[in-house]
Amino acid sequence: MTLPNAYAIKVHKTGGPEVLTLEASPPRAPGPGEVLVRQTAVGVNFIDIYFRTGLYPMPLPYVPGTEGAGIVEEVGEGVTNVGPGDRVAYMGRGTYASHYTGAANTVVPLPAGISDEEAAAVLLKGMTAWMLLEEIRPLQKGETALIWAPVGGVGTLLTPWAKHIGARVIAVTSSAEKAAKAKALGADEVIVGYDDVAKQVRALTGGKGVDVVYDSVGKTSAEASLSSLKGRGWWMTYGNASGAADPVPPGRLAAGGSLVMTRPTLFNFTDTPESLARGAGRLFSLLEKGVLTADIGQRFALKEAGEAHKALASGTTSGATLLLP
Repeated sequence: MTLPNAYAIKVHKTGGPEVLTLEASPPRAPGPGEVLVRQTAVGVNFIDIYFRTGLYPMPLPYVPGTEGAGIVEEVGEGVTNVGPGDRVAYMGRGTYASHYTGAANTVVPLPAGISDEEAAAVLLKGMTAWMLLEEIRPLQKGETALIWAPVGGVGTLLTPWAKHIGARVIAVTSSAEKAAKAKALGADEVIVGYDDVAKQVRALTGGKGVDVVYDSVGKTSAEASLSSLKGRGWWMTYGNASGAADPVPPGRLAAGGSLVMTRPTLFNFTDTPESLARGAGRLFSLLEKGVLTADIGQRFALKEAGEAHKALASGTTSGATLLLP
């Protein structure tokens, strides 16, 4: 396929990966307070699938994608934080495209030691880890955390970050291969398979349970997560890999010992330039120190976005998935 000079992946109806269509799409000139970026790498996330299938409603048609990196080509009136030629990363709507136009206050300059691909691979996932570990309910040294999907896009950052804080990490994954990788990332113990997870957690913790659960699986993991918590423990359910979790009666939280449940959305924690800069600064610092690494497991051409979605939904990927324009 001969690609046009400027193009985007568009969704005109919800459905399977086949609804992702490649179309010529001239970039929009930046207005006041905006930047135009020629993209060099685009991150793929489960939330992109949720929008595509209609689980999360989105006005049609739309361009998928929530994070990317590239080089600023043009800035609008009043923009002072970046200029043409700067390498930047960002979270925003419509990044499955050769070019991206968006608000300058959602763009962060990239340090010299972090590549465009690394930034596109970790920004949204790393900021999610930051939100979970340090903003909602700061994880403390000496606490015990249960992490589902420890070698997924968020998990590969969440696991070593939690260890860096000084927590004990119990991970839950689906295979021995993934368990070995979770161990390499810093997990203290790994439960393989999804049977009797809470029972195994109790055995590992002397019957006490864990202080906090980071759960990106959703429907099939919810009860196991709640049953793994000690009294006043926190269940952070932040993903739906197995489908949306069923409603939880308040009485279930009381029965578990005054448990706390939260379903956070990252954009509520990065809704000001100051919070975005704080989170990105923390993430980039840990990357530069080597505490975290951008684990890029798969790369696809942007025109093959449908294949990237199939791979991610299959559960066979590890680390981050990138689209390259």
